Formats: sequence, structure tokens, C-alpha cells
Amino acid sequence: MTDLGQDEMSKYPFLADAGQYLKDQGFTLDQFGSDPDLQLFLDKAIHRIKSAANGILYKSDIKDNETSSDATLPIEVFSFLLAVILLKLNGNNTLIRKFSLAEARRAEDYLKKDLKEMSDKVELAKKIIYSLSSITVENADKKNEFFIPVYDYLKHSVHFHEKEWKLINRHVEDGKVFLNSEKVARLVRSELSNFISKKILSANSPSMVTGFKKSLEELASLAKKYYVPTMISTEYPPCIKHAIDVMEKGENLPHSGRFLLGTYLLGIGKSIEQIAPLFKNAPDYNEKITMYQLNHLKGSSGSGTEYKCPSCERVKSKDLCFATSDCDGIINPIQFKKKKILNA
Repeated sequence: MTDLGQDEMSKYPFLADAGQYLKDQGFTLDQFGSDPDLQLFLDKAIHRIKSAANGILYKSDIKDNETSSDATLPIEVFSFLLAVILLKLNGNNTLIRKFSLAEARRAEDYLKKDLKEMSDKVELAKKIIYSLSSITVENADKKNEFFIPVYDYLKHSVHFHEKEWKLINRHVEDGKVFLNSEKVARLVRSELSNFISKKILSANSPSMVTGFKKSLEELASLAKKYYVPTMISTEYPPCIKHAIDVMEKGENLPHSGRFLLGTYLLGIGKSIEQIAPLFKNAPDYNEKITMYQLNHLKGSSGSGTEYKCPSCERVKSKDLCFATSDCDGIINPIQFKKKKILNA
């Protein structure tokens, strides 16, 4: 990656070798579970996970984009490391995904601020972005303006559906797309989240620490909130089975996939109350937003327009098609169930 200073290790602990830092400071995991003076770090780790599970960004001791005291670095790094260990021991994919997304959003905010700095922080932020996403960020002539290659922009903005992200609505010149620090940082949120998630999933499973028992019981109770009854049906087309599988694993289904899943299930007569729980495991789940969006798809709110399940051609264009021979002859996923009944 790159050498990190005290501020950067505090802001981006997932980039540092937190395990080595732990050893350098002379601590063992058993100490965090037994020493009352170290309980603060374990409490911070739990708070960090709970905040993520509730869609809230963890509030750190970093002030004005810099560590506020000598205690800030160990608090930030140790709480992150302990959170990773607790999540690994708990093993709930939904909590891991939510934590990864929340930490990515937090890091995104720091990247945005670092890009605005008139110092070496800018260059370090650009190196971090490149190491995570292979996007080469260059400074433009204006303050807080940067440019990246069009290819990189298209590759990383493909899942953004707001009009402002469409290439036609951006300043493009000589094969370069001009963006401010907010937009540059936002482009790499997905890479940040995936990087953190992979770091947790690939970490060696630690031995159980007796002093972590209470914390793990808290996480087990929290994980129950995201339990979703498995919805299995041989009558669902492969694209819908895939979408449900992604959701049940706690992975991120793109907006187009959620639209497909919602409109399909509504189209075959499922109620909003039956559908809503499927979205609980989404890393960015918000109950109010989910209910609003499902009601919107059904035409119960807003303009009153009821949205229909997209055609197979449209599904293919969004890379959501996983067709099998059972799909032959249909032009819309809704027809799959009818075809199965006719062939029965």
C-alpha cells in the first residue's frame, strides 16, 4: 500500500497492519479481554459495530481531520482490530457487510477532506484511491477539481442512476472527466467496502478469548435482528433466485437488481409485508426507505404509477440474467412461473 503516518492510520486503519501495531505496542488479545484498563477499546469496538448495523457512522476522536491526542491512534486502530476479530468470531455475513460499508463511508469522508488539503495529504489520498481502484486521479487547474480517465469514470459510475452521474452531464475534455473531491471519493466507496469486507473474511480465525464472551453475546443478539426466513421456490426464474441468494448472504444487490426483485415479487402477487424482510440483510438497509420504495413500486405512493417487472432483454442489459434452458421461450421473468405450470 503506502507508508501511513499517525493521522492516516487513525483514519484508514484497514490499510495498516493493525496486528503488527498491536504487537509493537506490547499487547495480546487476552489482555483486551481481561484487563479492566483496556475495556474502553472493547467497548469502542462494539459501539463501532452497532453503529454500522444501524446505518450510523462511527464517531471517532479525530478532530479537524487530524488526531486530537496521542490516545487517538491506539483507540482508532485497536477498536477497528477488535471489531474485525469479534465479527470474525461471530461469523454473521450481514454484520460484516454493514460494518464494511459503514467503515467505507467513514473513509470516504476522510478521503474527501484529504483531497481538499493543500498539503501532502492530497498525494497520499490519491495513492490510496489508486491502490484500491486503479483510478489515476490528477489535479486540475481549479481548487478542489480533479480529473480521471473517461474509461475509469464509466467503469466505476455504472451503478449510479442519478442524472448528475451520467457522462453527458459531466465536464469531459480530452478523454478526461472533471470531478470535485466529493465525487472522486464517492466513486471508490464500493472498492473501499469490498476491500474491508475481504480483509475480514480472509483474516485467520482467532482463538476464542474468554473475556470476549459478553461482547459476542451482544453481537449474537444483534445478528438475530437480521435473520430472514429463507424464501425458496422452484418456480422462481434463475435471475430472481440469484437476487434472493445475494440478499440472504448480506451482499450488495445493485439498484437494478432490487428493482427487478421487488417488481417481480409484486407482479406474482406477493405482499409488501412478505417482500420487505428480504431486504433486511442489505448492507445499506433502512426500513423506512425500503417500505417507501416498495410502496412506490406498487403505486401506493407518489404518482400512483405501478411499476412492472422488466423484460428479459432489459435484465440481460443490466447483467442480471442467469438463464437456463427452463427460460427458453419467455420474454419476461413473470412468464417463468406460467411456463413451469404449463409444462407440468
